Amino acid sequence: MCMISGHIFSRFQEEVMALPLAGIQAILASDDLQIASEDAVYDFVLKWARAQYPNLEDRREVLGSHLAQYIRFPYMTCRKLKKVLTCNDFDQDVASKLVLEALFYKADAPYRQRSLAAEESATSNRRFVERAYKYRPVKVVEFELPRQQCVVYLDLKREECVNLFPSGRVYSQAFHLGGQGFFLSAHCNMDQQSSFHCLGLFLGMQEKGSTSFTVDYEFAARLKPTEEFVCKYKGNYTFTGGKAVGYRNLFAVPWTSFVAEDSIYFINGILHLRAELTI
Repeated sequence: MCMISGHIFSRFQEEVMALPLAGIQAILASDDLQIASEDAVYDFVLKWARAQYPNLEDRREVLGSHLAQYIRFPYMTCRKLKKVLTCNDFDQDVASKLVLEALFYKADAPYRQRSLAAEESATSNRRFVERAYKYRPVKVVEFELPRQQCVVYLDLKREECVNLFPSGRVYSQAFHLGGQGFFLSAHCNMDQQSSFHCLGLFLGMQEKGSTSFTVDYEFAARLKPTEEFVCKYKGNYTFTGGKAVGYRNLFAVPWTSFVAEDSIYFINGILHLRAELTI
């Protein structure tokens, strides 16, 4: 299927909301549905189903039997998955099964995740296949004690990084620490001292109220030949809503060296980034 922009959900909302079930299924089946996140797909499906099927029993039937298979629950955030469990539009048994499957996938080893996605790539069932999200999925490990802390893993494909040149940026999905939303962003930008393009990595805080957070942060990346995470930058910053901090030249090399075929920063075509945040 050709690439479909997520803008159709907003720009052509009336037309999309009027589509029949088969039309919605055709849109949702696309791997190239360029939308902010799978959370947005879920929200749209609920909105459409509520408009087309005002009767609750009819809506549960169409969601459970015809539309749930097109929502890629494993790529939804844990916060949204919690809402699925309490959503009256889904049969409770169906919701529990979908959320449990998603959580098991999130907890699985990366090689198992890749294996599941590869198995499904040749079938019409695509629930483990990642779409072209505007906000890149992250894996988050959270700790409450002895201090509030989270470790965030962001993987970027080589072609994603190459496409950032000369001034592109890619954002992660939001993750939470101390009840506040944060995100990572990778940029292709100019090194201010050396005047060459390079990779920058930044940590931002979502705009919410006037809350102030002081955070210790550390950026690391997996490097060849050991393929171990190596710390590249660390610091301490007091965040307020909408603020960001980071490093314009994470690896201290020009862009051409970063994306070169023999680059030490890509392992099997993947750039592995890690951010560790502590309040």
